[in-house]
Amino acid sequence: MAGLIFITSCTSLAAVIAIWKFWKLRREVYSFADKTDRALDLILSEKEWDIVEKTDDTLWGKINEKLHRTARIQNQKQAEILREKQQIKELISDISHQTKTPIANMKIYLEILQEETSNDREIHFLKNMEHQTTKLDFLLQSMIKMSRLETGTIQIQKKNQQLINTLGRAVAAVVAKADKKNLRIFVDCDPEILLPHDSKWTEEAVFNLLDNAVKYTQPDGSILLSVTRQELFTKISVKDTGKGIARERQAEIFTRFYREPEVHDEEGIGIGLYLTRQIAELQDGYVEVRSARNQGSEFFLYLPNESSQSCDN
Repeated sequence: MAGLIFITSCTSLAAVIAIWKFWKLRREVYSFADKTDRALDLILSEKEWDIVEKTDDTLWGKINEKLHRTARIQNQKQAEILREKQQIKELISDISHQTKTPIANMKIYLEILQEETSNDREIHFLKNMEHQTTKLDFLLQSMIKMSRLETGTIQIQKKNQQLINTLGRAVAAVVAKADKKNLRIFVDCDPEILLPHDSKWTEEAVFNLLDNAVKYTQPDGSILLSVTRQELFTKISVKDTGKGIARERQAEIFTRFYREPEVHDEEGIGIGLYLTRQIAELQDGYVEVRSARNQGSEFFLYLPNESSQSCDN
């Protein structure tokens, strides 16, 4: 009987010890998870923390030290990226400033020479030079815009404002070119529509869609710019009666420098649609296309009806 009591007591003691060890282990696991979670939160918020506990051979001591080193390296890398972006921003600004004046002077000199000559051959050469100068100016400005987008130096300033004003400026910028081809441009937009958007860059995005429509629509054709208010997004549509785009090429048209093989005689360098897509994405929107060969094209620019918390990029 005494032996049985002894065995029972030993079993109970073993059970108590096992329970205590399990409780201790669980507390250590919870403590480790809590410390790791706090450390990761600090890393994600790009903040530093002090190593309160000495670095020792415990699991947390080793993990704590490595996380601290990881955070320090990450912060250093982030600082380097910010410095590089600032340097690129300054370089782009310098390029823009340094090229603007020489090109403007070249245009003035060409105008003066055209006014002072009556020789048909000379006038022909001067007009070609003027065309190439305009093309160079367009190329440089497009490259600068693209560089700003890709380096994140563009600041998107979303403001709740009337969309019709933004669209009106985009249309006005293509009217002269459309008139030369006798193209009719129709606009269907409720003037009361308010939309949180960056007016300057949205105008640029819509202009690129309209400019493409004018460029690839045959004379006497038409272009329709329309706006539809949906539940989550406002859809801006540009529909033309142009040559259309083959289905197998539609996935490529929004990439940098893409141009369809048969349009190389047309002006452009193939970044207009790329810029439009980037501008849409910076405003939490997106673009789509619906087209078929010889049946015209319709491009859709979707912008959210509600502004996100952060509008800067």
